[in-house]
Amino acid sequence: MKIFSKIFLSIKHFWLPIIFISAIALTISACNPANFKSASAQVPQLVSAILSDPKTFNFPLSQEFPNVFPLIYEGLITENYDTGKVEPALAESWQFSDDKLKIVFTLREGLKWSDGQPLTVDDVVFTYNDIYFNKAIPTDVRDVLRIGESGKLPSVKKIDERRVEFIVPEPFAPFLRSATGYPILPAHTLEKSVKTKDQEGKPIFLSQWGVDTPPDQIIVNGPYKLERYDTSQRVVFRRNPYYWRKGLKGESQPYIERIVWQIVESTDTALLQFRSAGLDSVGVSPDYFSLLKVQEKQGNFKIYNGGPTTSTSFVWFNLNKGKRNGKPLVNPVKSRWFNNLQFRQAIAYAIDRQTIINNTFRGLGTTQNSPISVQSPYYLSPEEGLKVYDYNLKKSKDLLLKAGFKYNDKNQLVDAEGNRVRFTLLTNAGNKIREAMGSQIKQHLSKIGIQVDFTPIAWNTFTDKISDSLDWEASLMGLTGGLEPNDGANVWNPEGGLHMFNQKPQPGQQPIEGWEVAPWEAKIGQLYIKGARELDEAKRKEIYAETQQITQENLPFIYLVNALSLSAVRNRFEGIRFSALGGAFWNIHEIKVID
Repeated sequence: MKIFSKIFLSIKHFWLPIIFISAIALTISACNPANFKSASAQVPQLVSAILSDPKTFNFPLSQEFPNVFPLIYEGLITENYDTGKVEPALAESWQFSDDKLKIVFTLREGLKWSDGQPLTVDDVVFTYNDIYFNKAIPTDVRDVLRIGESGKLPSVKKIDERRVEFIVPEPFAPFLRSATGYPILPAHTLEKSVKTKDQEGKPIFLSQWGVDTPPDQIIVNGPYKLERYDTSQRVVFRRNPYYWRKGLKGESQPYIERIVWQIVESTDTALLQFRSAGLDSVGVSPDYFSLLKVQEKQGNFKIYNGGPTTSTSFVWFNLNKGKRNGKPLVNPVKSRWFNNLQFRQAIAYAIDRQTIINNTFRGLGTTQNSPISVQSPYYLSPEEGLKVYDYNLKKSKDLLLKAGFKYNDKNQLVDAEGNRVRFTLLTNAGNKIREAMGSQIKQHLSKIGIQVDFTPIAWNTFTDKISDSLDWEASLMGLTGGLEPNDGANVWNPEGGLHMFNQKPQPGQQPIEGWEVAPWEAKIGQLYIKGARELDEAKRKEIYAETQQITQENLPFIYLVNALSLSAVRNRFEGIRFSALGGAFWNIHEIKVID
């Protein structure tokens, strides 16, 4: 699951998976969660769900989304999803040097791991230098930690027992938000596995903390620790007694003793489970909104609306002109279409996004025009000059004719050589909303004479095509977002791991001959580097405004619809501060059960 792992690491919001647990991964299990609740001790608990089993309990190696790590780990800092501001976590404070090249963090006193051992500066240095910066450990964390054109990593060193210093090679404006929220890992249990090699010369760390590891051996620092994992049934978390946070009266947090994730597959049955009070929260999809809305009072729950989500959805074409083993990755005829700017703009004008909102999203969405989330201070709105592509078939057809396309006697679009314009549009199977969007896009493009072969395929097959074999023509997908644009730098850096529209081979993949970078493509990458270096906020906004203007002019991604962030949560919870950035349970440590 390379794509979602890179998405997650690019935004680095460790509470974000909880949004998806409660707001997207709708829920049910092989066993009714109410039965588990009644069979266990009656303690304050939250029952939610995920769609599949965890793949690992080893954070640096995680390539799944969502995952367990937001509940069991913390970094030096965190984000407040009410305000969008950075706040202290394991570090109680930090100080930048005058030249902004050094930042010193001071850890809280008395921090402990879940086994009662002290959490120290040595753990911080070990986590970054021995794990995240270790080339022998294949972690995507390094993609976000690389700085500037050189791609250098920060240096991390211990100052004293409570202070640790990070040094960056050049000014890096998003450093605090982007680089220091990653989980701190326990040196006293993992250091030996990093230094010890197996028969192939690889660190045995790579085989540590798999899902078969007894939960009590997973040492953590977050609000919860793993208590139990029953394959294909549930993951159970228990409150970490050594967690550092305290309430206003000095009481230990979190207040909820246990969290149960039911492992589920059917979203339809999930709705039934929530309506029968077997689950405490459920994501509200457009299909379910009307049904649940009329049952709020009777069901003793509330539907929270956080406004537009921070995610994106888009169609994009394979612009890669390269070859593997002498064979073009994309049919040269189709490659000429896809790399024609007027063709891409015509496609954008031909997609009726408002109809998609009305039909698929039942009105619970907004049109989307930018890769940067609307909540970000760097977002450029259409009112501020961002180019948009409102539905206009006449403009679409005019652009195609100007580009040399024409219509045959059957009103089918053909190119100058008479080739019928037809391509395959892929997406991941099982996502009902996305499948419905793809079907509508197929219908919309038929109105300009294009035949779209819409083909949902298995997730693993889809991600392999997008990120490895590069054997695809057009796709429909989405990415998550956040406040800091640079967290998506690996999308816009031409050599980035998520530069999907013109992907360069990643380490270990087959080489490509003739890979080209368009001038506008290179310009966006350069602006992202410039934006990360710029410390003046007004100038940063101008830089990222230019990136949005270029993306909308050249359309590497044709943005579609931004859904509303909706979740239904039982009224038995106090302290919910719902937001599109964090969902219902981003502040899990201060939420209480009141019945």
